[in-house]
Amino acid sequence: MTSEEFARRVEALRPTLYRVCRAQLSAEADREDAIQEAVFRAWRRQNSLRDESCFNPWFIRILINACRDIQRQHRRVLPMEAPPVPPPKDDPRLQALRDAMDALEERQRLCLLLHHIEGYSVKEVAAMLHLGESAVKLRLMRGRRKLKELLSEEVFGK
Repeated sequence: MTSEEFARRVEALRPTLYRVCRAQLSAEADREDAIQEAVFRAWRRQNSLRDESCFNPWFIRILINACRDIQRQHRRVLPMEAPPVPPPKDDPRLQALRDAMDALEERQRLCLLLHHIEGYSVKEVAAMLHLGESAVKLRLMRGRRKLKELLSEEVFGK
C-alpha cells in the first residue's frame, strides 16, 4: 500500500475513528492522542496487513488498543484540575441519545457503536474486539435494553 493510499483510507475513516474514540474516552485531547497513536502504529505495521480489504477493521482494532492504553495511563494519574466544560447542547434528542450512550458500560457502548452506527456485522465486531459472536450479541441486547430504559418516550415524542 502506498503512502497516498494509506492516507486516503485513514482520512475516509476519520468520522468512524472519532466515534470509536468518543465511545471510550471522554476528553477531546485523549481522543486526538489515540487517533494519532493509532495512525502511527498502523503506519509502522502496515506490512503485517495481509488482506487490504480488511484495512478498516484492522485499523479500528489498533485504535481500540490505543484508547485502552490511554485509559490505563489515566488510572495511574490523579486529576489535578476540573474536567473540561462540555460543548454547548444542540438538538435535545441528539443530546439525550449521547447522554444515554455515555451512561452505558464501555463494552456495550462500543458494540452498539460498531454494529448499529458504523454498520459492521456481528462477526466483524467480534473479530475487532476479540470476542465470540455470542458475547457481542449479548452486549448488543443488554445495551439496547439499557438504552430503552434511559431514553424516555417524552424526549423522542412517541
